[in-house]
Amino acid sequence: MEILLEYLAKGFLIMLSISMPCVLVAAGIGLVVGILQAVTQVQEQTIAAAPKILGVFLVIIIGGVGFIKLLTNLFTEGMVLAFNTVPKSEQFVLDSNYYKYTTPFEHEMKDKFKNIDNINEIMKNPGKVPYIDQNQRAKYTPAPKTAMPKPNLVETKKILGR
Repeated sequence: MEILLEYLAKGFLIMLSISMPCVLVAAGIGLVVGILQAVTQVQEQTIAAAPKILGVFLVIIIGGVGFIKLLTNLFTEGMVLAFNTVPKSEQFVLDSNYYKYTTPFEHEMKDKFKNIDNINEIMKNPGKVPYIDQNQRAKYTPAPKTAMPKPNLVETKKILGR
């Protein structure tokens, strides 16, 4: 859980580090233009908008590559967390028999498999696909296997003897 909170905090810091230069430049330009308007006594709202837009645009152009690198690194780290760290950590992954004792969608699953009398038959045979007729069976082809398939979480636990 701490990993996910750290990642969330890092995302907020990157958001601030990208937006802060733009906000500071806009505030600085607004202050300078406000002082100039007070000195010249020209109180026009639209005069401050154009320099602010130009200043923020220049900050985005100058810092754009750095901003993109920050976001790319955050995205890469998020993908590493999502696909490498979290699935390999025991504390984030539900046990393989988690739904054995809970039935969260039991009331929604009535009459979903009309060809099978008892839904428990599907639960006992998770690898077998329920077919209504032989035409559906003929259309089903398993996914192509790679030369070195990686075991999934349940297979890994069986291999390691957990």
